[in-house]
Amino acid sequence: MNTSNYWYFKSALTPKFCDDVIKYGLSKSEEMAKTGNTNKDKLSKEEIRDIRRIRNSNIVWLDEPWIYREIHPYVHKANENAGWNFNWDFSESCQFTKYKLNQFYDWHCDCYSKPYDDSNNKNLHGKIRKLSVTCQLTDGSEYEGGELEFDFRNYDPSKRDESKHLVKAKEILPKGSIVVFPSHVWHRVKPVQKGTRYSLVLWNLGYPFK
Repeated sequence: MNTSNYWYFKSALTPKFCDDVIKYGLSKSEEMAKTGNTNKDKLSKEEIRDIRRIRNSNIVWLDEPWIYREIHPYVHKANENAGWNFNWDFSESCQFTKYKLNQFYDWHCDCYSKPYDDSNNKNLHGKIRKLSVTCQLTDGSEYEGGELEFDFRNYDPSKRDESKHLVKAKEILPKGSIVVFPSHVWHRVKPVQKGTRYSLVLWNLGYPFK
């Protein structure tokens, strides 16, 4: 269903699929979540502090065909039903994210200012993120806080009054729910106040808009 510039599917993924992703994600070595194009293996204390002002969570990168097979049909359906009709042909590695007590991700959008510049990777080179996907792996009753919120204005909400423009994605609180939205949309995950929130995020790429 469509709600203010995002498309959602309530309880679309089976509990077993969600539990399988969680189990698989937890079996892998996690890392500190970073922001933007930060891909350095070693960060200074100052760099870590700056990142954690914006984002504090733990992630695992997953690149499993069985995950894509389950989620891609919903991306195609949302892209068509919402009327975006974005041309995309590749998904980056999935990001399994664990938000524990007080962890969060402040206002951000998923697209970068320039296309990927990686001539050794034809799946990435020259492309941009067009459609973002968040999958709810835990039910909203299993944690407190951790709300996914949107602001559809075309600038950083933290730099202007945000209170009148917040849209809370309450529709995706049930386990297995999926939300799809254009990657340029500003969004955030509020701090978790109790429990643990598990999610799975995908970014779908295509050549820049003309």
